Amino acid sequence: MLVAASAGGHEGLRKLLGGLDAALPVPVLVVQHLNRNRETLIVRVLSPHTPLKVKLAEDGEQAQPGTVHIAPPDWHLCVRAFGMLSLTQEDRVNFARPAADPLFESAAQTYGSRIVACVLTGTDGDGSRGVRAVKARGGTVIVQDPETAEFKGMPKSAIETGQVDLVLHLEAIGRVIDRLVQRA
Repeated sequence: MLVAASAGGHEGLRKLLGGLDAALPVPVLVVQHLNRNRETLIVRVLSPHTPLKVKLAEDGEQAQPGTVHIAPPDWHLCVRAFGMLSLTQEDRVNFARPAADPLFESAAQTYGSRIVACVLTGTDGDGSRGVRAVKARGGTVIVQDPETAEFKGMPKSAIETGQVDLVLHLEAIGRVIDRLVQRA
């Protein structure tokens, strides 16, 4: 499962992750645009709100079911063969690193139709190219309803691709994801 967020994302991630089942049978890979010039507190901020293990992703580690792997500041998070995580400092995408597009594109290549990708609140178009990649491989795309997003840019941009399966209120996304991954 993939999640992308930018501005307003901490609150969105708290609600989404808090709505997921403790026995989630898949890993959760998260890209939240983070300030590269400050130590991130995202693990401490999110951990109390979810039954899942939350950690910063590490280069070369295996993505684990029931674990939230978050891209560290100034690193793109990608997925390689067999769910191996890779951190890169390739060029910024939509002025961001980490960015959603590299994660979504690499995960679509690795997992194909088994991907569930989610775009939450944010101010730019990050994730739109990745949404197209996920759909091209048969994956499922869920977008936070822009009317419930603190910042509408990322959700609206994803919807404008015409490649979105579901547009949901933030509070409903976790329940829908649980149902989707339990059937996989």
